[in-house]
Amino acid sequence: MHRTDLIAIGELAARTGVAVSAIRFYEAKGLVEALRTRGGQRRFLRADIRRVSFILIAQQLGLSLEEIAAELARLPAGRTPNGADWTRISTGLRVRIDGQIAALECTRELLDNCIGCGCLSLKKCGLYNCGDKAAQRGAGPRYVLGDRAAEIAEVG
Repeated sequence: MHRTDLIAIGELAARTGVAVSAIRFYEAKGLVEALRTRGGQRRFLRADIRRVSFILIAQQLGLSLEEIAAELARLPAGRTPNGADWTRISTGLRVRIDGQIAALECTRELLDNCIGCGCLSLKKCGLYNCGDKAAQRGAGPRYVLGDRAAEIAEVG
């Protein structure tokens, strides 16, 4: 490994927009691994720029640190991940992202109508959730959770 393949924690922070303390936290959680100089200073592989960037994206998607660690464990240690490596990860995440998009689109549509929350406080709930039939499926915003008005009508 060449010395130019390694960067200091400050450079990693600057390149990713993440605080040095956050990088130390990621290291403590096993998401990135620092090499140490003889003087004990942290050095990271340039490839860790991509890893930290992935952590930021995965957090925005709502992945837990444990889920992020599991995905990063699928990447090769000691070398820069290539396109095939990232494709393996992105393929698995695509299903999750598509599910989140579908849930957001459903929520956006339902917010203008009834979300099946059982409030019956709006005059139009009598049209969309007559008799609070959505509550028969359980607590919470039943329509946003995936129940459909036609399915709920069949219950009553």
